[in-house]
Amino acid sequence: MKLLDELRWRGMIQDLMPGTEEQLNSEMTSGYVGFDPTADSLHIGSLVPILLLVHLQRAGHKPIALVGGATGMVGDPSGKNEERNLLNEETLRHNEEGVKKQLMQFLDFDSSKPNYAEMVNNYDWFKEMSFLSFIRDVGKHITVNYMTSKDSVKKRLEGETGMSFTEFTYQLVQGYDFYWLYKNKNVKLQMGGSDQWGNIVTGTELIRRKGSGNAFAFTCPLITKADGGKFGKTEKGNIWLDPAKTSPYQFYQFWLNASDDDAEKWIRIFTFLNKTTVESLIVEHKKDGAKRILQKKLAEEVTKFVHGENELKKAIETTAKLFANQHGAAEDLTIEELEGMEGIVKIDFAKDKISSGIDVVTFLAETKIFPSKGEARKTVQGGGISINRKKIDNFQLSIENSLLLHNKYILVQKGKKNYYLVNCN
Repeated sequence: MKLLDELRWRGMIQDLMPGTEEQLNSEMTSGYVGFDPTADSLHIGSLVPILLLVHLQRAGHKPIALVGGATGMVGDPSGKNEERNLLNEETLRHNEEGVKKQLMQFLDFDSSKPNYAEMVNNYDWFKEMSFLSFIRDVGKHITVNYMTSKDSVKKRLEGETGMSFTEFTYQLVQGYDFYWLYKNKNVKLQMGGSDQWGNIVTGTELIRRKGSGNAFAFTCPLITKADGGKFGKTEKGNIWLDPAKTSPYQFYQFWLNASDDDAEKWIRIFTFLNKTTVESLIVEHKKDGAKRILQKKLAEEVTKFVHGENELKKAIETTAKLFANQHGAAEDLTIEELEGMEGIVKIDFAKDKISSGIDVVTFLAETKIFPSKGEARKTVQGGGISINRKKIDNFQLSIENSLLLHNKYILVQKGKKNYYLVNCN
């Protein structure tokens, strides 16, 4: 199946520039996606651009990952209501190294292959360019009328906060990236999220006006959740690709908890399962939604892609221990099972603090499971806390040595999915 046909059935095409399909069908094409180095790890919001590059490479084309060391110093206004804090060069360099390490997990950088992946940093071509050179050699090719016609600019100019000159120039800076890659790397394609369409088109226009060339582009729809919530966000924040920031177990749980509607959409986008397999899974799932066939397959495939087979196996094992027998006695869990649970939050707590008994609210606050006693009390009263798999509704309950599992552990459950293993030593 050709690249764009593959992406279409997966629901990964929104905007498509005329001629793009013909270009991809005519020759091996170099295409790029930009990554914003605002943190030293990518999160699952970056999975779609990563997957676009992987699909591009699998189809025989050459993927280029651009890390925006320069544009990260400016800030993209697309989809933003206000200007963000700008990062210094030292922080950006640190973040770029983290991003590079992650991208090497997913793309083939073997330079002996004709379509090997490359990574570039736009700071490398912007660091020596003066402001006067930029406005003379680049700025003169794009009119202010053209720039203000973009939706991302219009919304900010019409809003209360307005837009700084720094952010206003962003589309020109990103446009120059495309031009530079076109001239120096023969890159003829840019991909990205649909919120980037205005910036991407500025690049193709700059290539046409300044370079007298043709460039192409397509975008992917922004990922949404059926309930209107923000994709990739939980009450704990972002779902990161770095296992030190989001454990493989927590990562697995995010996908496992997808709604039926989201799972049906996401299994097309975030896995490499073929069309026949996906359609068969959807039919099977609809026969008995309680089995959560789609969610399980989605969670397995994405966790394996990001964290590997071994971490997937551990995540499934931990899930089974915590949820398969939720109503069983915690005392039946062996010390090996408790200590082997990957991904649940592990907390050290002084054993002498519970020797004479400590009320559950104080215990929950002092272990930092809750930020305050007030919040802990409210959750206990609402039935949202279990201690050693027993629901607690009395906020005067005393936590003492008799509750310790294997004379050292207390298993705390907050809500449906959040587990904590408190080691009283």
